[in-house]
Amino acid sequence: MNMITETPVQETPLFRMQRPFRVLMTTDTLSGVWTYCTELIQALRPEVEVVLATMGRPLSNEQWAAVDRLGIEVQESTFKLEWMEDPWQEVEQAGLWLLELERKPQPQVVHLNQFVFGALPWQCPALVAGHCCVYSWWRAVHKSDPPPQWGNYRRRVREGLQSAAHVVAPSCAMLADLQRLYGPLQRTSVVYNGCSPGPFMARRKEFFVLCAARLRDAAKNAELLAEAAPGLPWPVYLAGDSEQATDPAFVPPATRMLGRLSPPALAHWMSRAAIYAVPAKYEPFGLSILEAALSGCTLVLGDIPSLREIWADAAMYVPLDDAVELREALKYLMKEETVCKRLGRHARHRASAFSANAMAYHYQSLYRQLARAHAAA
Repeated sequence: MNMITETPVQETPLFRMQRPFRVLMTTDTLSGVWTYCTELIQALRPEVEVVLATMGRPLSNEQWAAVDRLGIEVQESTFKLEWMEDPWQEVEQAGLWLLELERKPQPQVVHLNQFVFGALPWQCPALVAGHCCVYSWWRAVHKSDPPPQWGNYRRRVREGLQSAAHVVAPSCAMLADLQRLYGPLQRTSVVYNGCSPGPFMARRKEFFVLCAARLRDAAKNAELLAEAAPGLPWPVYLAGDSEQATDPAFVPPATRMLGRLSPPALAHWMSRAAIYAVPAKYEPFGLSILEAALSGCTLVLGDIPSLREIWADAAMYVPLDDAVELREALKYLMKEETVCKRLGRHARHRASAFSANAMAYHYQSLYRQLARAHAAA
């Protein structure tokens, strides 16, 4: 395994190439993978040209606006993703579609953000980025393996990972999960996710707690935060899609539902929030946590290996199933203003290491290594 260390944005010059390097990259339009891809593509320019192949659902107006700003070629589809119900017929169709796309731009590397496509007969080397998976999610949330009907998913994911020229994970914890579930994997690296600090700033902090997660998101564990909210001196705001967000009978006591926010609106809320709390049971990296840290929020996080790895002593960690202890931790920070501000500054400083430029630097290095090895072979 190659360990990619943190690289501050100020010290991260990108490789200079004689001509643009060309990459075919896949993404879905439903998850944080979309944000990861747009951040990476922006930081790779102009040295790397990316053709982006989308799956899941049609791009929203907001996503098309992001594409226009990037100025890239997009190939849009609505094929089901590998983690959806009964997806395999459409996954097969998506594979044929991707192989046809590869013939047009003739990329030097294919960057896959879905597992199963690593097993396709690519003409150029295929890098698979493993952001999360059903089995590791299920074990973290339910403490057991998924039901037997997920066996085909596991087999197909293993084939994709074993066939890939290289496998990347966003944390050592996630790579360990992939090795344990689908390994042994021989050609691997950890490249931490990153984002541009531009949209995120620390304004004058206000006395409230923010969490960007749906109330029923078992991995983010927002229900524990809602359970801890009564008795807190500060209000707790939840931002995220929720069909019950407008139903007063459903909203938990002392919890205020913001519904789905656009990225600029969420960034504005983060800039004001004194505390950002995500008592997550499963979070291989956590882009929203990074965004909150860049905004100067004090982080209160679930005590899991991936978040300990990424945030070290720049966050306060809480048990995953104890609302009373979470409430007491939040009360302590609300009372001890000096401690709260110090943790917020520490989180912001640590977040500066996880830049989009640092992420792009390491991916570009991998692209070049894979292309050279392929040419030599």
